[in-house]
Order: sequence, then structure tokens, then C-alpha cells
Amino acid sequence: MTERYVLDLQEVDETQVAVVGGKGAHLGGLSRIEGIRVPAGFCVTTDAFRRIMAEAPSLDDRLDQLSRLNPDDREAIRTLSAQIRRTVEGIAVPDDLTAAITRALARLGEQAAYAVRSSATAEDLPTASFAGQQDTYLNVVGPTAILQHVSRCWASLFTERAVTYRQRNGIDHRTVHMAVVVQRMVFPHASGILFTADPVTGNRKVATVDAGFGLGEALVSGLVNPDVFKVRHGEVVAKAIAAKQRAVHALPTGDTQEVAIDSRRQEQPALTDAQVVRLVQLGRRIEAHFGRPQDIEWCLVDDGFQIVQSRPITTLFPIPETGDQENHVYVSVGHQQMMTDPMKPLGLSMWQLTAMVPMHAAGGRLFVDVTRRLASPASRAGLLDVMGRGDPLVRDALETVLDRDDFVPSLPDAGPGGPPTGGASATIETDPAIVTELIERSQVSIAALERDIRTKTGPALFEFLLEAFAEHKRVLSDPLSMQAIMAGMEATWWLNDTLQEWLGEKNAADTLTLSAPDNVTSEMGLALLDVADVIRPHSEVVAFLQGVEDEGFLDELAKLAGGTEARDAIEAYLDRYGMRCVGEIDITRPRWRERPTTLVPVLLDNVRNFEPGAAERRFEQGRQKARQKEQDVLSRLRALPDGDRKAGEAKRMIDRVRTFIGYREYPKYGIVSRYFVYKQALLEEAERLVQAGVLPEKEDIFYLTFQELHDVVRSNQVNDRLIQQRKDAFESYHALTPPRVLTSDGEAVTGAYRRDDVPVGALIGLPVSAGTIEGRARVILDIAEADLEAGDILVTTFTDPSWSPLFVAVAGLVTEVGGLMTHGAVIAREYGLPAVVGVERATRLIRDGQRIRVHGTDGYVEILP
Repeated sequence: MTERYVLDLQEVDETQVAVVGGKGAHLGGLSRIEGIRVPAGFCVTTDAFRRIMAEAPSLDDRLDQLSRLNPDDREAIRTLSAQIRRTVEGIAVPDDLTAAITRALARLGEQAAYAVRSSATAEDLPTASFAGQQDTYLNVVGPTAILQHVSRCWASLFTERAVTYRQRNGIDHRTVHMAVVVQRMVFPHASGILFTADPVTGNRKVATVDAGFGLGEALVSGLVNPDVFKVRHGEVVAKAIAAKQRAVHALPTGDTQEVAIDSRRQEQPALTDAQVVRLVQLGRRIEAHFGRPQDIEWCLVDDGFQIVQSRPITTLFPIPETGDQENHVYVSVGHQQMMTDPMKPLGLSMWQLTAMVPMHAAGGRLFVDVTRRLASPASRAGLLDVMGRGDPLVRDALETVLDRDDFVPSLPDAGPGGPPTGGASATIETDPAIVTELIERSQVSIAALERDIRTKTGPALFEFLLEAFAEHKRVLSDPLSMQAIMAGMEATWWLNDTLQEWLGEKNAADTLTLSAPDNVTSEMGLALLDVADVIRPHSEVVAFLQGVEDEGFLDELAKLAGGTEARDAIEAYLDRYGMRCVGEIDITRPRWRERPTTLVPVLLDNVRNFEPGAAERRFEQGRQKARQKEQDVLSRLRALPDGDRKAGEAKRMIDRVRTFIGYREYPKYGIVSRYFVYKQALLEEAERLVQAGVLPEKEDIFYLTFQELHDVVRSNQVNDRLIQQRKDAFESYHALTPPRVLTSDGEAVTGAYRRDDVPVGALIGLPVSAGTIEGRARVILDIAEADLEAGDILVTTFTDPSWSPLFVAVAGLVTEVGGLMTHGAVIAREYGLPAVVGVERATRLIRDGQRIRVHGTDGYVEILP
């Protein structure tokens, strides 16, 4: 029996996490790599932990209590976890277990000094590092002290921070067990951490070494600043030597002590350059063994390195797979589409199958490879221009990569050109009938799709959908549609650039586009105000809606006074806009038609904050303002030299922008309308798979790609493990921040605004809708939790079209993601809301309820005292 309680490090490897925990399994794996030295030791297995837990039956009830606590109830967690720790530490270690541990100590040297280290079964995982969640004790001497510290490690599974971490990550306390690693102490000259990829930029070719004198605790605890070395291709390319005033050393009697470092040694590097390079070579060997970048704790003993821990770096953004060794530069699709959340596999593959350019998936996000367009000087200028107008940070990031002469090769100008940057719209007349015709074409195509898909099931549905995707792309790439979009955008740019030059006025087009016709997204926001008008007079309906939680609430409405009219108004709204939702480019996201409760808070805000007829008044006021602005601009132009010509040109462009800018929103509406038809058909197919016992639940299809789902429908067989792996991966992707620009080296290039015309402390962004507004910031990450008062300023990560119903209720807008022509910017201009987008980390730097001032003309946000 006893041998199950103790295993030598040499006997275990990384497959045995359940037996020896994450740390023990990694150390076992490390000790098997040729040329890697790991201090000798053994693991006290999870069997021992389970045996201890079984000795105190009262622990069961306490774990039940613990799992029921709210993660935010810190006081209750603190009290209960302390009780559990005291109980665990108080359990006498059974004789056979004591004997197994002391035998292992005798083999390694009974009176030697040891490190006693916690090794939980949920730590150092690919998706959650659990760094610092459990305890480590250094320089423990003698069997009695070691047994006592093993008990402390078991108990440290229930520290307040470990308990809270598990609850926040949805990990059941009973499923996590604690092993303990007991290792011979090393007394290093220097120690520290090696990251085999740059943890800040993500660059996999750059390793970073942090080093200090003595034991690594001084670095980990933040007692001293480390020396930092960066190594690329086998040489030190950067280093910063810190003044290391203190170190942690082991005492001969056990335990550790802080000591001051001799002033002459403080400025000396803890490692020579040659040692740093040698250490990184060892790190590369470890990285190759585990198959992914590692965060490695090391010690330098007598000019030899010993490795005391290695865990995956969980914060790196994955790199798209290409299968070649060439350099690649990728631009984020999510930053263009206003959706930077991770997408599920079905969502990714459906967007890839219907997109106009090839897209690569990584970290649950999509990227476009722009390497060829950057490499050719002719297409490069066009690409940078379009990217810069959309999002200056993307342009700056691309220029940063181009400045590194060796990364993007220069190709002759035969490469494929960039998107049209001018001239494409020259052939199109300023005629509103063009927009009417384009909308009709789209509606006819969608009606045909709805009609033809009804009879298709099984493999035939998938054949039909592949044809439907071809039609989808044909509609999207309709030359007339592209010309109409470009005509509106180019007229906007012309007005902004030319009127600034002629009249010295910034962003004049913002006012000239107020209440532009045919904008399906801004109409959607105003239409919800009309629904609120129907509901407002019926107090029973309003009261009922305030308590709605169930998605079937529309059927209940008919029982109330005024409920039938309310239901009909909401149903009519959903018939027109129910295919929309937040993150709508991911087909797997629940649509408003599927989850109408999402709209209830916004509806109630509208009932509370507006008077009847608000939609018509808002639209008319915008139209009048735009007309007045037009007259003002034209009369000022006529007063200039050559004024009649200038006024004539401006008038043509104003007519053009008002004719075409509203259509800019329509293609996305068409895409999302089609998506909802595809989705309903696929969910009916999923229902058949559930009935046939192939799938446990319909939503499992979201974790398969379109092709994989096709295969499942053909074979009636599914790989359950694959679906579970996909679910786990999708969860882990939420913790990652997708970069605007990513290189094949893994470097996330953020870009900068490079401006010096803003006040100190202001948050810089892109000005997309003119005006200045002051008000209360409402930081809202979920539209269903909106609670707005008149005059509030909406602060959020991104706004796709589904957010526009909120825009009617707010006075200004700040987002982390966006550009001049992204949906939020277009709607903000149409509604006349001052808006600044592309403000890095806005939702973290601005607190909910703070007063802020949004400078929509100059592109910055001030946080007010």
C-alpha cells in the first residue's frame, strides 16, 4: 500500500498530473530531458492527500458550505477556509504514510535541507497557471519539520486566494487534490525566471531572463528589481542591470533570511552574457519537450544551471498555423468588424466560408494575412491608407513592422493590389434609386434563400448551403454595392479634408451626415423608441416587463391590459431586426429573436427617459441640423476666392454623402439576415442529431467546424472528446486580448497615436463624431445590463450594430475598438453623439459612474475630478 503514497521524481512525467499534481508532473517531465538538471526529490501523491481528507469526516460538510458561497463574500470565504486549513493541519499523519516519507528522506539524506512545495492537480495547466495559489516552504531541515510542512501544503489548497481563484474559474473544490513535492535544497549564487517567449510582446523568437542574487524568492515576492536580459538567435540583444540591494539566503538551521548585498556587488550583473545564452539554450530544449513556450524557474549553482519549475506561459496569443517558415503579418478581423470576443469553431468556419478574403483562425479570432500586400510597394500604400482611415493604430503597427527592414521582404509590383482606394466610385451617379435597387436585390436574394432552404435536410442541406455561400459572396461583391459604399466613404473623407483646408473646420462631415436616409442600423435604434411609445401608456405591461426573466414572456403579455398591442409591436420589431445580437459575426451567438429578454432593459430605459414621438423628433432635428450646416458651409465657401466653384464642389459632395452613407450599414444587415436563416436550418439538423442520440445537446454543434458538422450528419457519429477540448479551449480564449496586428513570430504589435496635442493624463483615441460632452460614464460590457439615464456617456469595448438602440439614450460614446467608418462611428454621427473610439483599455481606465469629458472633435477623453 505504502508505495502509492510516495513516488521518486524520476518515476513520474507530465501525464501523471492526477497523481502528483501539475508541478510534480512537470518536474518529473523535466528530469527526463537530456542535459536538464533538476534537484533530486520525491512526490507525496494525491492518494496521501485523499487519505488525510478522509480522516476528518467534518470536512465534507464544510466543502459543501464553501461551494455555496458567493465568490465576492470575502469575509465568509476567509472564515470558512481558515477553519478547513486548521482542520487539515491538525490531522495526525498516519504511521504508514509517515514511514513512506521518512524512507524516501533517508535515501536522499535525512538531515539535508529540502524545499517542500505544493503541487495541486489544477495548476500549471495550459488554460490556467494558478501561479502563486498554493504554498512553498524553503530550507526545511529534519523529518519532523518536513512532515509538518507537508501538512501545511495540503492545507494551502484552502487558502482564501486559492478558494476564490477556483470559484471565479468555475472549478469544483472537490475535484482538486494536493500532492507535495519534496526536493533537495539548492543554495544558488543567482536565480530567477526565464521566459522562452517575450511575455510582454509575445515574440516567440525573443527569450527574456530575469536574474538576481541568492534565492528566487526575492524576485518572486517583488523584494528586488531583477536584471533583465533579452536574447534573440543566440545573442543578448538588450539588458538592463538593476541595483540589487537585497537577496534572500538560506540559513544553516533552516528557513530563509533577507540580507543586504555589499554595495560594490549591487550593480554587478547576476549572470554573464555567456551564462544567459547558455540558460536560454536549455530553455529552448525544455520548450521543445513540452511543445509550447515556458515560464521556467532556474538556479545557478557552481556555474551549472538547475531547473526547479517549468510551466506554460498562458497569456500568449496563439499564432495562426501556416505550415511554412516564412514571415507573415496578420491584421485582426475583429477590430474591423467590432467584435473582439472569441468565436466558437462553427462561427469561425462560417465567417471564413462566406468572407471575401482568406482568413486564418487563432485564439478564437480571425486574421487576414497582409504580408503580400505589404511586400509590394504599389499595394502597400493603398493598404496603409485604408487601414489608417479605419484605425490609425493598425496603420502605425504595420509601419512599425515595416520599419524592421528584414521582416517583410520587398516584392516587385506584380503582387495582388490592395482594396480600392480611389477611382472605384467615379463611375457611379449620385442617384438615390441606386440604393433602393441594391436593397431590393438583397431582399429578393434573402427571400429566395428562405424559400429554398425549407425543404433541405441531412447531407443535402450542406450541399445547398455551400451553394448559398457562393450566392452570399456574389451579393457582397456586387460591383454596384462596392461603388455605393466607397462613394459614401470617399465623399465623407473629401468633405472632412477639403473643408478643413478651405474653412479651417475639423470633421465638418459629422454634422452633414446627421439623420442620413436609408441607414438600417440607425433606423433600428429609433424603431425601438416607437415600440416604447406603444408600451408606455400601459402601466401593467411596464410593471410586468420589469420582472421578466423567461424568454417566453411575449406569450404572457397578451393576458395584460394593453399587452396585445405591446406584444405585436415587439414582434414586428423582431421580424425586422430579430436576427441581430451582440457579436453577430459569430453565428453561434444568441439572436434577439432567440433571446428577446436582451432588449427589455433597453426598452424600459426608453419608456423612462423619453416622451412619446421621440423617434420622429430625433430624426427631424438631425435632418434640420444637417440642412443648416449645409447652408452655413456653402455660404462661407461662396465668400472665398473662387467661391462659387468651391461651393459647387462641396454641394455635389454633400448630396453624394447623404445619398450613399446610409447604405454603408446595409451589407452587414444582409449578411446577418442570411446568417439567421443558415443558423435555424443547422439547429434543426442538430435537433435531429439529439433525437438520434448522436449529440447530448443542440448547442454542441457550435464547437464543430462547418465541415466537421457535415461529416457528423453523414456518419451519425461524433467525437465527444473533441467537443469537450473545444469547449475548454474556447473558455481559455476569453482571457486573451487579441492584438490589432500579429506577426508569425507571435509578436503582438499594438501601434500608437503619436500625438502631442492633448492634455496631460487624457486618454487618446480617434475622433469619429464631433462635439464635446460632459457626463456620467456608464461602463457597460453587456447590453442586457444597460441601465441608462439621460445625459450618460456609454463606455464599452466595442459596439457592433446591435448596440445602436442604446445610442438614442446616451449623450456620448467611448469605445476601445473602432475606426472612422466602423458601425458605432457611423451611427454616432447620424445621431449627433460626440464619440471617441480606439481608446486603449478605456473600460479599465474609466470607472463606472465617474464624470468624464468626451472631445469628439479632437479625439481624447478627460477623466474629471
